[in-house]
Amino acid sequence: MPSIGVAEYYAGKSIFITGATGFMGKVLVEKLLRSCKDLKKIYILIRKKKGQSAESRLDTFFSYKIFENLLKQNPKVLNKMRVIPGDILEEGLGISASDMEELERECQIVINNAACVSFKMPIREAVTHNTVGVLKTLEIAERMKKLEVFLHVSTAFCHDGVEILEEKMYPSKHNPYDVIESLKWMDDELLASCEPTLIKPYPNTYGYTKSLAEQILSSFVGKFPIAVGRPSIVVPALKEPLPGWVDNINGPTGVIYAASRGVLHTMYCLDSTKVDTVPVDLAINGLILLTYFTAVEKPKDIRVCNITQSGINAITWLESSMYWRKYLKEYPLSYSLWYPVATGKKYKIEHQIDAFFTHILPAYFIDLILFVLGKKTFMINVVKRLTAGLDLLEYYTSRDWKFRNDYFRSFENRISEEEREIFNTSISKINVDDYMRNYIKGLRKYYCKEDESTLPKARKLHQRLYYLHITMKIVVYALCAYAMYRMYILFI
Repeated sequence: MPSIGVAEYYAGKSIFITGATGFMGKVLVEKLLRSCKDLKKIYILIRKKKGQSAESRLDTFFSYKIFENLLKQNPKVLNKMRVIPGDILEEGLGISASDMEELERECQIVINNAACVSFKMPIREAVTHNTVGVLKTLEIAERMKKLEVFLHVSTAFCHDGVEILEEKMYPSKHNPYDVIESLKWMDDELLASCEPTLIKPYPNTYGYTKSLAEQILSSFVGKFPIAVGRPSIVVPALKEPLPGWVDNINGPTGVIYAASRGVLHTMYCLDSTKVDTVPVDLAINGLILLTYFTAVEKPKDIRVCNITQSGINAITWLESSMYWRKYLKEYPLSYSLWYPVATGKKYKIEHQIDAFFTHILPAYFIDLILFVLGKKTFMINVVKRLTAGLDLLEYYTSRDWKFRNDYFRSFENRISEEEREIFNTSISKINVDDYMRNYIKGLRKYYCKEDESTLPKARKLHQRLYYLHITMKIVVYALCAYAMYRMYILFI
């Protein structure tokens, strides 16, 4: 156990964070401000967006529900925030000379959380966001005179060719500097034709470019302490800052959202496949502790931590759908296209047949009605996007992932009992039933922004859709039975 406590270490420190405006970034900033009250300053890199200046976006940033209690208790906490206008895509991150001079003079900690999590991003854009951006951030960190630690937020899905992912560095498939250089002379057409071979065995550019980013870190070993945090699938909050808080529909949350809207009815996943997920607050606590341990212990090599479930308290995709059905009855959405009846199929052909009858045919039928009525059609496009999303997820839902996380699990035994409560990282203590209830409730409340006052009406609609669904099933089965009877009569 280090001689200095977690909050004590962060006291008086200035932290530079990229990717602060994302899902994990918001929770990270809130947690640091709330639980490390004596830190000096948090610098966050923010780019201009949709006509808003970087500074004005800070007001939008703090308008999120997760900051409400923090600002009520201590509105002066905003004085600890400092916006650094810039962009991960620009040279030198687009940081001005005066801002750069301040960062060089003041910062002790850099947390690189910027990344694009889109699985559909072309290789050029993915490398620029997820690899070149890391290199630029490292080059800036190298200029900081007081730097004590550089934390890079990676992913547990960045080394797909490894059967069991250990908490150690792995070489990337290609030299990242060679890949970056090749982008300068390859045109888009040539690059697109090379992409499948280039990224294999990765199913998408995300994991491939994240592995290149980890390799980039290796070229900075010895210049300052470096840590790599590899979260698995990050899902809504367990407790902090609000139970069930979520602001996106990535990964499993997107599946639950589409199913809750009555759009998704089937998906391909094996019965035995377990989902490796980590609540965002536990992931952030893990990153804060990883930064702390690395800064205090100053290891010579890169410190790696797999922030994963690794079979502890894990549930299968099938079990998660059972929880979804159970709690959607309590917290249904205010509108749905059809009664939510999504089911997992363990045979791909079974899923494809079901998708044809429950996704494709209804989409064409609805768009036909809209077309006849002179309305704008949309369902076919929705189903196309849904199908593409399910195809991307299939790689992750049809296999079990094996991660070692001994170092991550050791965190709770390396800090005091009091700090254990503040910086909880215990996967084993999660009550899965309570968590899934808050998951469904949080999706409705925080992402869909539906007030609890709308619940009675939503529950009535949910019940009516159920009766309509049962009626339609009876009608369809009756028609099928009648058709079979007529065929029988015809042939005898």
